Amino acid sequence: MKENAYKEAGVDIEAGAELVERIKPHVRKTQRDGVMSGLGGFGAFFDVKQAGFTDPVLVSSTDGVGTKVKIAIETGNHDTIGIDLVAMCVNDIVVQGAEPLFFLDYFATGKLENDMAEAVIKGVADGCETAGCALIGGETAEMPGVYAAGDYDLAGFTVGAVERNAVITGEHISEGDVILGMASNGLHSNGYSLVRRIVEKTVGLGYDSPAPFRNGVSLGEALLTPTRIYVRPLLEALRCKDKQNRAAIHGMAHITGGGLRENIPRVIPDTLCAVIDAGAWDLPPVFKWLAEEGGLGAEDMALTFNCGIGMAVICDARSAEEVGRILTAQGESVYKIGRVEARTGTDSIRIDNMDTAWKS
Repeated sequence: MKENAYKEAGVDIEAGAELVERIKPHVRKTQRDGVMSGLGGFGAFFDVKQAGFTDPVLVSSTDGVGTKVKIAIETGNHDTIGIDLVAMCVNDIVVQGAEPLFFLDYFATGKLENDMAEAVIKGVADGCETAGCALIGGETAEMPGVYAAGDYDLAGFTVGAVERNAVITGEHISEGDVILGMASNGLHSNGYSLVRRIVEKTVGLGYDSPAPFRNGVSLGEALLTPTRIYVRPLLEALRCKDKQNRAAIHGMAHITGGGLRENIPRVIPDTLCAVIDAGAWDLPPVFKWLAEEGGLGAEDMALTFNCGIGMAVICDARSAEEVGRILTAQGESVYKIGRVEARTGTDSIRIDNMDTAWKS
C-alpha cells in the first residue's frame, strides 16, 4: 500500500501533527495549579488537591456552539467561536458553585486547514484563560465525506470542583429572595437557527452588510460577539454569606437554550415561583431588531433568547445589594430583575411587562 494512501483518502496526519505544535503556545497560557501533564499523551492528568481543594465534589458539563458556527464559517471569522465553546460549558458548572479546573475540545472538519483550526483553538485557549481553567487536551478529527471542505463543528467538555459544603443546588431558595440579572453580550450561542433564517429572508442583507442594530461593524461581526464568561465574578460573589453563614447566593441559572422562560425554573423549588419584571432592564438593540424583522412576539423571545440577561442570580434579600456590588466591581452590569414568591398555580415562572417593555 502507498505510504500516502491515507492522505490520498483525505486525512493528512502530518498536518495534524503540525497543528499540535502550532497550538502549544496558546495552550501554555492556560496552565494553572493542578495540571500534571502537557499535550501529546493518551490522557491528561489533573491533581485536584494541588488545585487547593480539601473535600471536593466534581462537576462536569459538555456543550457546543450550535449553528453559530455556520456564521463563523461563512464569514471566515474563526477567532472567537472557541470562546463561545468554553463559555457554554464553564457557565453551566459555575451555577452550581464549581470552579472550572480543566477543559477539553473536539474539533471535527472535512479537510484540516491549519490556519483556520489554529484560530479556532486559540479562541478556546482565550476562553479558558478568562475562565481560569486549563486546556489540557482535545481531539482534532479530519473526516472527509462527513463534513464538506471548509466546514467544521465543535464540542467542549469541562470538569470543575466545589467543596462539598459549598454546592449550590437551589434548595435554599426561599420566598422573598431577590433575583439579579447579569447582562449578556448579546445573543451568546443560542437561537442562531432562527437568527440565520431571519437574515436569509431579509432582502438585501448579508453578513458583510452593516449591522442594522450596531454602528461600525458588519452584521457577521455583531452576531459573532462571543458569549460572556461569568466565572470569576460569580466565584468572587459566592464568598458573600447570609446571616446563617451560608452562601448569600442561593441559586443561579445560565440563560441558554430555552431562554428566560425555561432556564430560571430549573433551579426554583416546586413550591415557589420566580416573578420577573421585563421592564427592569432595557432590551438590547439586537433583540429589538430580531423581534421586528422576524415578527417575533414577546413569548417567542422569552422562549428562544436570553433577551439581554445571560445569568440569573437568586440571593438572600438582605444580601442582594452586596452581591450586586461585588459583581459590579468585577465589571458586570447587574439589574434587580425579580423576586421569588410562593407558587399559587402550576407555573414556576411569571414574566411581567413583556409586551410593553419588549415592544420593538
